[in-house]
Amino acid sequence: MKFIILFEDAKDADPDIRKTHMTKHLDFLEQNSDKIEAAGPLSDAAGQGRDGLWIVEAETEEELDRLVHEDPFWPTGLRKSYSIIKWKQVYVDGARLIHPG
Repeated sequence: MKFIILFEDAKDADPDIRKTHMTKHLDFLEQNSDKIEAAGPLSDAAGQGRDGLWIVEAETEEELDRLVHEDPFWPTGLRKSYSIIKWKQVYVDGARLIHPG
């Protein structure tokens, strides 16, 4: 089952956290590439970095919670919270994945 994980960053987090921990974070994403299909930061209308998003294939929300808490970004104080949203992908690479009636 596919999920979206939306991360909310802490407003008072050290602005250098991403830079300091990015290598470990990317190593973690690569080590979990069988689950985490895509990941990246979001930005506001002014182009300022904020928050993050993952697209994940997993069986349970508990598995997702484990991934979030194992991410090297989690204990740094960068992340304020996260939301797990089930997602049904219906279109990819120019092709429909469903064929309704």
